[in-house]
Amino acid sequence: MRFWILLSALALVACDDGGGSALQQEQPVDAALDATVDDAAPDATLADLGVADDGIQDPDLSVPDQGPPEPFQVSPGVETASVTGAPPGAPMTIVEADGTRRLTIIADELGQSHFAYIPIEYMVFESGVGSQIPVDDGATLRPGVYTIVNDDTDETSRPFTVLGVHDVPDPSFYPTDLLEGVVIPVIGGPPQNVDAGLHYLTMRDGVELSAMVRLPDPLLYGPGPYPTVIEYSGYATSRPDQMEPGTRIALTLGFAAVGVNMRGTGCSGGVFDVFNPAQHADGYDIVETIARQPWVLHNKVGMVGLSYSGIAQLFTARTNPPSLAAVTPLSVIADPWLEQWPGGIYNQGFTKSWLDQRDSQASAGGQAWTQQRIANGDTTCEANQLLRNQNIDFESFLHGLVFYRDDAADRSLPLLVSEIAMPVFLMGAFQDEQTGAQFANMLDAFTNAPVARFTLYNGRHPDGYSPMVIMRWFEFLSFYVARRVPKLHPAVRQVGPAEFASTFNVMAAVLEEDRFAGFADDEYEDALAAYEAEAPVRVLFESGGDPDLQPGTPSHRFEAEYDTFPPAEIEGLTFYLDADGALTPDLPETEGIDDYQHDPEAGGSTFFGPRGYQLLAALWDIDWSDYAEGDQLSYLTAPFEDDSVLLGPSVVELWFQSQVEDAHIQVSLSVVRDEDEGETETWISSGWLRAGHRKIDEARTDVWRVEHSFREADFEPLTPDVPVPISIAIPPIGQAIRAGERLRLTIATPGRNHGTWAFENPDYDGMRTTHSVLRGGMMASRIRLPMVGGIAVPEEPPACPSLRGQPCRAFVPVANTERAP
Repeated sequence: MRFWILLSALALVACDDGGGSALQQEQPVDAALDATVDDAAPDATLADLGVADDGIQDPDLSVPDQGPPEPFQVSPGVETASVTGAPPGAPMTIVEADGTRRLTIIADELGQSHFAYIPIEYMVFESGVGSQIPVDDGATLRPGVYTIVNDDTDETSRPFTVLGVHDVPDPSFYPTDLLEGVVIPVIGGPPQNVDAGLHYLTMRDGVELSAMVRLPDPLLYGPGPYPTVIEYSGYATSRPDQMEPGTRIALTLGFAAVGVNMRGTGCSGGVFDVFNPAQHADGYDIVETIARQPWVLHNKVGMVGLSYSGIAQLFTARTNPPSLAAVTPLSVIADPWLEQWPGGIYNQGFTKSWLDQRDSQASAGGQAWTQQRIANGDTTCEANQLLRNQNIDFESFLHGLVFYRDDAADRSLPLLVSEIAMPVFLMGAFQDEQTGAQFANMLDAFTNAPVARFTLYNGRHPDGYSPMVIMRWFEFLSFYVARRVPKLHPAVRQVGPAEFASTFNVMAAVLEEDRFAGFADDEYEDALAAYEAEAPVRVLFESGGDPDLQPGTPSHRFEAEYDTFPPAEIEGLTFYLDADGALTPDLPETEGIDDYQHDPEAGGSTFFGPRGYQLLAALWDIDWSDYAEGDQLSYLTAPFEDDSVLLGPSVVELWFQSQVEDAHIQVSLSVVRDEDEGETETWISSGWLRAGHRKIDEARTDVWRVEHSFREADFEPLTPDVPVPISIAIPPIGQAIRAGERLRLTIATPGRNHGTWAFENPDYDGMRTTHSVLRGGMMASRIRLPMVGGIAVPEEPPACPSLRGQPCRAFVPVANTERAP
């Protein structure tokens, strides 16, 4: 007997479209993973939750006296306004309350215009499929009162109000009509009438979002009401005949689950945007609508999801819906601009591919399942495709945002998560090949969350659903959404390990035992108190390297707990760059210069082999290419005398000069170990910076973390052959270095040392440009590392390869090109 729901949930993670390059193959896989894979009063205000309000509370969303019919229709929303019913080709102009004309958009062939981005200087913009608004100067449409005029006829709309993200409706706005759910059997086959669970939820601006309601198997979990979770993204979250893994696993564990498609995706209405405030506000409306259903236990919901649906949780949570009990984001980004521009360098690999697919799938009928629904008679889904003509080409649009802009802060999670006033459970990998490790730098920003639990580990993007950590996810949802003592159903415990092992392509998987089994079911408060007494930060080391398991098995070897991240226990460890490629703890007195050449091929090279990116292979197919002689600098410590653990962010401080004004720099850390068959090298992490972005944002920089401005006003090209100090951040790491091992720092052109990120580097018109690093004396370059003590490291090192997310290869010594200053 097999658990149909869990088996198909996790097997779906491993889907592959079977064609294209490694990066092209990856995106449908990630979409499969993410997209098919204490009690506040219901009317509590933001002030009640201790969160500042940036707009008018409880706006009047009732329909006013219409008067004479309008010549066209305007639908204002959160930082957006859409026009329908205008004459095709009509010049539709948005006008501020003081009469200032801001932007004219030529209506498309369906008589539609959508206002979301407004240039600083007035302009005329041609809308329609594939349109691209200039981004040299501009901002998002800000809350306020506007009118729209047809410049051909001078016909003008009534004044309307564009809302802010915290302009929430009165609680009476949210309906209580029953939304039928489809029961998902755990044992046996899929349900027969899945379409009965699809509904359309109305947002505060009238846009309808498609939502799929599923209920757990009553044969295992009895009758409702059930603890309920929401999975919300722009993939196929509401597709009736497929489910995302978060939804499936939650159903298997006894939770009802609702999958909702973001506006402008799937069968949902509206115009698609990337992480815009309208999506944040929609999250609020979704929560408040679902929580009022009679099958929702406690009339409070949680949220689940990894990657896209994990990120969406944080944007929703910052709006603090009164009925949102808790969120569990996994494998998330931090700042969307920096995800696309790490170090100010365009990510032409994963991020570009992801945005290209968002553009494609958000187009009218861009997903096959929506086409099928329309063909089967779903007229609402069909009508919701029309406004997709107003989608802009977001990959091109965002590719044009070379510098960080003020409006980017509206989508920057490190600046927003302090608004979250509910329990948060967040997990992520230091080597996440898709979203990166920058998320770990914002963990101390959850200052308003009453409970925050963070789990960090070496590993990969999907590992938040791995058997290594899934029980902690279940614990958290049990405590804060179900409000019960967490105890896994015996049938799930019996079958689950084999299914997880199959999914992650390993021979064995182990689920953690119920840690609160000693508490009776009626001792919930006591169990909760014990849980909340635990340290909030848990760090897992050497996942994949257990010598008793198949290499690559998601199972950690040792762990540590802390009250904060970065840990207060960090002790600084500094090494200086020295002659002969040495990293020394002492400041070198002798000055020197090391030169390396720009590598024009590095930006497009990743460390994957011929089979490309295989999301769930136990071990990746690796072809970790090295730089040609003279194309990188390499520095090695002496063998460590004692076992050491590095935990937290690092910074490389260089005195740097170049023959040219623009230089892209990559710094990488690795561990070198002497094995019986020769020395090996295991990659730890990398950091990047475009040298002109060296201006440090002092307000967000501390002793361990370095943040840069990335503002146009702060960008300063290099003066050829003039040295300048440059600080390059390396995202947080958790790495053991055993006695006898050496730490390696390399400096080169961005590329080669990553799995899915590729970099758009300068080509210098084919010139072999030379960059230089100065060392010693008054211009000493160095690296500052975070070391923690008190952790017992297993004596036996992990095999090469075995660590999840960390490629390993034979070590090749590098002789730096040295010269006197």
